Amino acid sequence: MAVTAVSAAQAVEAVFRIESARIIASVARVVRDVGIAEEIARAFLASEATVAQRIVRAKRALARAGVPFEVPYGADREARLSSVLEVIYLVFNEGYSATAGDDLVRPALCEDALRLARVLAALMPEEPEAHGLAALLEFQASRIATRTGPDGEPVLLADQNRSRWNRMLIHRGARALGRAGNGPYSVQAAIAGCHAAAVRYEDTDWPRIAALYGRLVQLIPSPVVELNRAVAVSMAEGPAAALPLVDALAREPALRAYHLLPSVRGDLLERLGRREEARAEFERAASLTRNARERTLLLGRAARL
Repeated sequence: MAVTAVSAAQAVEAVFRIESARIIASVARVVRDVGIAEEIARAFLASEATVAQRIVRAKRALARAGVPFEVPYGADREARLSSVLEVIYLVFNEGYSATAGDDLVRPALCEDALRLARVLAALMPEEPEAHGLAALLEFQASRIATRTGPDGEPVLLADQNRSRWNRMLIHRGARALGRAGNGPYSVQAAIAGCHAAAVRYEDTDWPRIAALYGRLVQLIPSPVVELNRAVAVSMAEGPAAALPLVDALAREPALRAYHLLPSVRGDLLERLGRREEARAEFERAASLTRNARERTLLLGRAARL
């Protein structure tokens, strides 16, 4: 059932009800209702079978512990907040950049997640990370209309028509960012705010973005965050400075089938003039992605080299 079938406040309460001791279980229950269980499994860099096994184990653990599925209040609600934020974050991300299928963007998922983030921030006005998540999603949502072309093809950030970015959403994001803190969602919102503030792609404050990703790595160590930091470093200091960072990530088991790793590496190699190597990386990335639009984009980049 889509989130739009109930009120936003009820939806937030529903998310709290299904939050469990294990974030994997809470996410899986939510995404089952909106039909994206397989995609969220990939967002965890795990197979759907692995996620299903974790759900079964979590259910058994909750049953043994006698944990009730109810709306938490007071300190219990605060303790569960991080799980609820992650549910909303993952649902938005799947809408913003679909991991599989024929469409790059699934706007309905973004709209539902953004609505929940706004309501959650309103319900918890003293919680900085609730405002941080709301700010992040407002900034990201402002660019959705420009992320694809007339035929649904992906449009890279450098090529997007910034005059079409939604200024109202950017202003909402800036207001929410003003109430955010220093947590992971707040730092990501600050990164998104840097992009939103740049009138032209060339005006982007890449050194600040690289520094913010450095801070994010300290808050939530992750190979995916490290990869994003490498991209920012490549723009701030050049591709030669970033290539060793990306090469080091190639040894990460979690990124073995992650298509953005060879995609980023291909981009760096192309900028360094190593065309044959870049072509091979783009082709490998195309073989790994399950999104048809991304595959076409990657094969097109390979063919032009």
